[in-house]
Amino acid sequence: MPQALPTFDDVLAAAARLQGVAHKTPVLQSSTLNDQLQAQVFIKCENFQRMGAFKFRGGYNALAKLNAVQRTAGVVAYSSGNHAQAVALSARILNMPASIFMPHDASPAKLAATKGYGATVIGYDRYSEDASTKAMQLAQEKGLTFIPPFDHADVLAGQGTAALELFDEVGQLDALFVCLGGGGLLSGSALAARARSPLCKIYGVEPEAGNDTQQSFRKGERVKIPTPVTIADGAQTPMVGAITFEIIKALVDDIHTVSDAQLIASMRFYAERMKMVVEPTGCLSLAAAIQAATALKGQRVGVIISGGNVDLARFAQLLATPT
Repeated sequence: MPQALPTFDDVLAAAARLQGVAHKTPVLQSSTLNDQLQAQVFIKCENFQRMGAFKFRGGYNALAKLNAVQRTAGVVAYSSGNHAQAVALSARILNMPASIFMPHDASPAKLAATKGYGATVIGYDRYSEDASTKAMQLAQEKGLTFIPPFDHADVLAGQGTAALELFDEVGQLDALFVCLGGGGLLSGSALAARARSPLCKIYGVEPEAGNDTQQSFRKGERVKIPTPVTIADGAQTPMVGAITFEIIKALVDDIHTVSDAQLIASMRFYAERMKMVVEPTGCLSLAAAIQAATALKGQRVGVIISGGNVDLARFAQLLATPT
């Protein structure tokens, strides 16, 4: 039986559940960026969220809704890193066991953090094995609750609380740029945006190499692509979620793409001008806003950073890359 599509009321309920548990992350501005775009840019810093990414919101919201029997049995998830950490930390807070499938080439920092939160990590090959199938098999075998990384009503409702906080803090916006992998953050943000700022243009941003949602958006149905090769490891999804895509189709204005070189330039901007560590995936939104500068002149623009979980050696290597 298909899940009913979540609504803005679900985002509000998630916000109540997360009150006092999730961080209310800061909204920052850069005068340099405002001058460059000739716009007011409000940056929602989910790199300062618990476990370093917006994923904590959705992970905790989904786990907090489980009943006593489900909590005792535990949960299973799969993730390249941020959803893994979100589920692992949420499970620790709520005192339940968690098993996480993570790719063998996952960021060492994300892998170490997931294990540090107490989860059991199971490795897999992201290019030849289907983690979703493996996670569902384990759930069936051991009576666990499967918490997918994005295609889940409670997960995406939780993710939408980041945009809700942004609108509640800064008021209505003309445009909102949101990092896009499987669509959890974008679909949740769209629910919040349409309720809080109805005229705001909503843009999802994915890597050029992984434009499955852009293709799907143009075609009107989900398109699957090979696992993309990009530095944006959090957006290496071959296909947008079924639930998330229904919301994206209905509420989002367009899907933009940016190159890895643009991501590195945005990482460098955040590091040099705003003194922040932002992972490549978290730079998708800013890279697209800079790319669209001409169209944004004189506007109030929201940019959501999805996370800051990047291995420091990798971070330094990317910043040193000539552009």
